[in-house]
Amino acid sequence: QAQLVESGGGLVQAGGSLRLSCAASGLTLSSYAMAWFRQTPGKEREFVAEINWYGDKTYYEDSVKGRFSISRDNALNTVYLQIKRLKPEDTAVYYCAASRVTLLHQDPTLAEYWGQGTQVTVSS
Repeated sequence: QAQLVESGGGLVQAGGSLRLSCAASGLTLSSYAMAWFRQTPGKEREFVAEINWYGDKTYYEDSVKGRFSISRDNALNTVYLQIKRLKPEDTAVYYCAASRVTLLHQDPTLAEYWGQGTQVTVSS
């Protein structure tokens, strides 16, 4: 069965860094545009970052530009989200998503696969 598994979340102080990973099994990630979203209780799921099929274009939500960096390693079938200078407002469950056909930053409901999420908690 195809699945995405996120890891790398945890508790970190404001100003610190984390690298989140999204490892795929049952699907070849090079065929998919990959995106990261985050969600906190009572709020809509928020787009964070996306990388296209070729890895030559990236997209970011305005509030994370300059601090977040999405990348992919197709040999490892894994997508990463490097987060720097973490802020308390970055606290959320972070999910990765995959699509073969369309980019996801405008409509996350079009994703073919979602991971289970990894919790990021930033203390002040």
